[in-house]
Amino acid sequence: MLARLIVLPLVAAAGLVLGGTTANSADAATPCAGRPGKTVPFRTGELRLFRSRSYACAVAVAKHPGPRRRMSVTIQARGGSPVVDSGRYTRRAGPVTVHALNRCVRASATISGRSASTGWVLC
Repeated sequence: MLARLIVLPLVAAAGLVLGGTTANSADAATPCAGRPGKTVPFRTGELRLFRSRSYACAVAVAKHPGPRRRMSVTIQARGGSPVVDSGRYTRRAGPVTVHALNRCVRASATISGRSASTGWVLC
């Protein structure tokens, strides 16, 4: 009886951990929460914007992942301060998120000296 009291919760916890890992693996493909809002392709990659109910998120994704190179992504809600992620990355810069309930956002991305930007979008 004592063994059942100890083993059953451990088995249930292991099932939750394994189930949680499997459920989150699909989320790993999309670094931002929400639905896709806009994608701006440019020579060395893409600027991807996502929108949830009250937040907007941006990532810069390299067209050809490889060696570390200079990347940055910026997002700004109208009336707010810009949020930036900049550094030397192999695959992507970001995600960067801003509170954008009922506000437009603008974003920009740079990968290896090439860049793309949006005007005020996701209004």
